[in-house]
Amino acid sequence: MSVTRVAWCDEVTFSGDTHFGDAVFTGHLRFDRARFETASRLGPLVCNWDVVLDAVVFDQPVTVEIAVRNVSCWRSRWVSTAVLHLRYAEVDLGDAVWEYPVVIAARPDPFSRSYALGSLSEGALSGQEPGVCLRSLGGIDAAHLALYTFDLSVCRFAGAVHLDQLRVDGWCTFATAPAGRGSRFPWRWSRRNTLVEEHHWRVRTARRPALARGWTTPLQDAPELPPAAVAALYRQIRKSLEDGKNEPDAADFYYGECDMRRHDTTRPRGERMLLSAYWALSGYGLRASRALRWLGR
Repeated sequence: MSVTRVAWCDEVTFSGDTHFGDAVFTGHLRFDRARFETASRLGPLVCNWDVVLDAVVFDQPVTVEIAVRNVSCWRSRWVSTAVLHLRYAEVDLGDAVWEYPVVIAARPDPFSRSYALGSLSEGALSGQEPGVCLRSLGGIDAAHLALYTFDLSVCRFAGAVHLDQLRVDGWCTFATAPAGRGSRFPWRWSRRNTLVEEHHWRVRTARRPALARGWTTPLQDAPELPPAAVAALYRQIRKSLEDGKNEPDAADFYYGECDMRRHDTTRPRGERMLLSAYWALSGYGLRASRALRWLGR
C-alpha cells in the first residue's frame, strides 16, 4: 500500500481492528482526535514526513510500529498498555496521558512486512540515522513510562511529574557539558552528562558570550527555570538512574544537582558556601563519577 499525498483521519472513530499495516506514505499522516476502540496494532508503516497522533485515544492494548521523521503524541491518551517501536523519529510526548505501562523504544532494524517476506521499504528515510530523539516530556506523569535507546540530548523534562519513576533503559544519551580549559582557572573542565534545562539556564545567565560557548541556546518557547527547578529535575532523574543501576550517569546528575543548588540564591548563604567548598575541594565527587564510568564500561 502506498499513499502519495497527505492522509487526514481527524476525529475518526475506528471501531474495527484497523492497523494500516505495510503502508508507505510519501506525505503526512494525521490522526488528530481519532479514537481506536479495538485496534491492537498500528503499523508497521513508513511516512516520509509527519505522523500526528495529537489527542488520539487508544482504548485497548496496542503495538505501534512507525518509521517517520516526526511523530507528535501531544495530549494523546493510552487507556491500556502500549508498546511503541519507532525509527528515525523526533518525538513530542507533551501532555500525553498513560494509565498503564507504556514502553517506547527505538527500533534498530527495519520493520518486517505483516503479510509477506522481507522488510518494509523505508523510501526516502533510507540511509539516514535510524535513531530516535525525544523533544519533550512536559506535562506528563512519567510513572508508567519506559524509554529504551533514546537520544535525550534536547529533551525538555520541565513540567513532568514522577520523573523519579521514569525507566531509562538501553543506550540513552543526554546532553553533555562543554569540555575545555577555563580562562581564569588552571584546571580543565571535564565532560559530563547534563539536562538541556541546565544548558538553557547557563546561556540565559551568562555575563558575557564566552561563558555561554558550548552550551545549547534555548528555543523561543523554552521555559525560564530558576536553579532550584533545575536541581529538582536532576534529583528526580538521578533517582530513576540509580534505580536502574546506571551509577555513572547518576553521579553526573548528582554533580548537576549540587551545582544548581550552589547557584540558587534562595538557599541559605551558609549552605551555598559549604557547596562552594565541596566543589573546590572535590568537584562534587567528580573523580568518583569518573571511576564509576570506568567500572561501568
